[in-house]
Amino acid sequence: MRLINVHTLALEEFFGEIPPYAILSHTWEKEEVSFEDFSTSQAISKSGYEKIRMCCETAKLSDIQYVWVDTCCIDKRSSADLSEAINSMFAWYRDAVVCFAYLSDVSSGTDTGDPGSDFGKSKWFTRGWTPQELREWKILGTKSTLKRQISERTRVQLSALDDQLSISKFSIAQRMSWAARRKTTRIKDKAYCLLGLFSIHMPILYGEGTSAFHRLQLEHIKTSHDQTIFACYFELPIFNWIRLQIGDSPTKNG
Repeated sequence: MRLINVHTLALEEFFGEIPPYAILSHTWEKEEVSFEDFSTSQAISKSGYEKIRMCCETAKLSDIQYVWVDTCCIDKRSSADLSEAINSMFAWYRDAVVCFAYLSDVSSGTDTGDPGSDFGKSKWFTRGWTPQELREWKILGTKSTLKRQISERTRVQLSALDDQLSISKFSIAQRMSWAARRKTTRIKDKAYCLLGLFSIHMPILYGEGTSAFHRLQLEHIKTSHDQTIFACYFELPIFNWIRLQIGDSPTKNG
């Protein structure tokens, strides 16, 4: 696992025991800093660098020495590196000391209790990868203080946000509904961003499109007795049962 040292702003790689780290949840914008960019002078010239720098500064305030940011800690040129990251991402977010959510389209003076505010309309709530991302880096609140608003926008039950119930205690249909309104740039990512949510590991295949979601559901069928995965498909004919009853996206399953 690669982490950014908050003092040197250099990438360090760890095997085995991982030091405590903070993690950034965000939506990708133009000029993000890639793994290739990070060790060059080009990194500082990109607008996405400030987000990384401020994440490091915020981690320092909590005496955390390392941070993980997906844009620059994954070598996307390597299929093996990318596959490992996608299959491990849920665990990486779960195991972080703290997760900083950066809402680039929210102003610091927003009324978080107003559904029509910047906060209520933020695209962070609709992006596919954010269930596992503040213009001026001012604190709007925490998961605990904003749990009601987060639940309303994401449809994630309060008992899940409160950690009262393990995610595995929620049915497949319930967890699928959390992703139903979310969008991803690539079709296949609608499946890949859910791997950790369902404790599934599967190889990453480039160019497969909606087949990725079919594979995700077939993995469910192999390993789970939870029949709620078929909840929306009772009206379909029996012939070609498996092929017809699995959907192409979370929207068609929740």
